[in-house]
Amino acid sequence: MQYLNLLGILVVIVGFALKLDSFLIIIVATAVTAIIANIDIVTLLETCGSVFVANRSMLIFIIVMLATGTLERNGLKQAAANLISKIKGATPGALIGAYGVIRAIFGAFNVGIGGIAGFVRPVLIPMTEGAIESKGEEVNPEHLEQVKGMASGIENISWFFCQVLVVGGSGALLVQSTLKGLGYEVALIDLALVEIPVAVVGVGFACAYYFLKDKKLMKKYYNKGGK
Repeated sequence: MQYLNLLGILVVIVGFALKLDSFLIIIVATAVTAIIANIDIVTLLETCGSVFVANRSMLIFIIVMLATGTLERNGLKQAAANLISKIKGATPGALIGAYGVIRAIFGAFNVGIGGIAGFVRPVLIPMTEGAIESKGEEVNPEHLEQVKGMASGIENISWFFCQVLVVGGSGALLVQSTLKGLGYEVALIDLALVEIPVAVVGVGFACAYYFLKDKKLMKKYYNKGGK
């Protein structure tokens, strides 16, 4: 009989398989589970409230995802591509490098700007396509895959090296606790000061590498050599 309590999961599976409204599926699955498990309405609401509070950080991700999807549907990609296509000197490598610097600055203050799902894919990638098209070229699929990899790479590099600059941030606390376990007592401000040149060199090297790599790819895939 205990397996009947899992009937709500079956409702979710069937609902998504039939491509029904997602919100309706969740409501029905919750109601079915509450009825079968003999959970009163007060306990159900308290449980939903506590789970919501415990996982409120996930709500931010969901909101960003929904907002990004809505903007994409209403022409975000086209707007980004059209904007960059008007800048004659723009190249995918230069755009990726510029994004890496901006991401590093925001990361130093622990401010997120969407990441790969919220910014790189819906905004940066269309901008790189627009930069190629502004030169009278048709985007080469193989080159685009390379650009996607470089854009994702600069996102990870900038965030990895710069999040530790935040005094009291999760990255800094992790490094501090790790060093403490090894017998080294280090202040958070000292960690940040040591990390600054490391972050500058790491992000700068990555931006330069991706810029030069893309310049080579432009010559490889396009007749005009990306000029």
